[in-house]
Amino acid sequence: MPLPAIAVIVFFGFIILANAIRILKEYERGVIFRLGRLIGAKGPGLILLIPIVDKMVKVDLRVLTYDVPSQDVITKDNVSVKVNAVLYFQVLDPNKAIVSVANYFEATSQIAQTTLRSVLGQVELDDLLANREKINAELQHIIDDQTEPWGIKVSVVEVKNVDLPVEMIRAIARQAEAERERRSKVIHADGEFQAAQKLADAATVIAKAPQAMNLRFLQTLVEVSAEKSSTLIFPVPVDLLQSLKNFMDLQAADQLGKS
Repeated sequence: MPLPAIAVIVFFGFIILANAIRILKEYERGVIFRLGRLIGAKGPGLILLIPIVDKMVKVDLRVLTYDVPSQDVITKDNVSVKVNAVLYFQVLDPNKAIVSVANYFEATSQIAQTTLRSVLGQVELDDLLANREKINAELQHIIDDQTEPWGIKVSVVEVKNVDLPVEMIRAIARQAEAERERRSKVIHADGEFQAAQKLADAATVIAKAPQAMNLRFLQTLVEVSAEKSSTLIFPVPVDLLQSLKNFMDLQAADQLGKS
């Protein structure tokens, strides 16, 4: 056989061998089609294909991250917000991911966007801001159920940012200010109630022991003197003031009688 013919045979043999051998990484699987029919997924490692007859499609089994674009959402209480989220999913069944859907990544992203608008449109703004974990779990459950026939497992869905209109931010600020004012008034009223309760208890104790009032007067004098004040406080019993008032009333009556 002529040398050029041998060289041509060796060249084509090398090309056929190169097309027949595939090496897949640990996180990759190769879905094999033989004459258009699904054979199954193979890998990782060395894969041998029949040239021209077999065709292989690689599938990545690692967890993929998809950043859901910002969506315009109208909440249940008619507040317009912009919400974006992040989605974590991976392929569990390479055969279904290739055969059941044309582009599993694009299909999953579209379902994530529509589900995000649908679910958040059924909740109020306060729930969206306060119950983020509950909403995330509901989103993950719905998206996972819809992608399960494609061999896709959605593990985590997290709502990232909620952009509010400027007017709504001001309204929330006013609401927070009013709430803090209400708490302040409640705390102040509670303090007044406790003070009144303590005064009533003190009055009850003093009524049982009238000498305690005189001791309290003396203690007050000591406290004023300790502060080096020029003010002099002299306690006067209330009974003495009442007697003085009665005496002045009698004097006034006598004056009126004489006149």
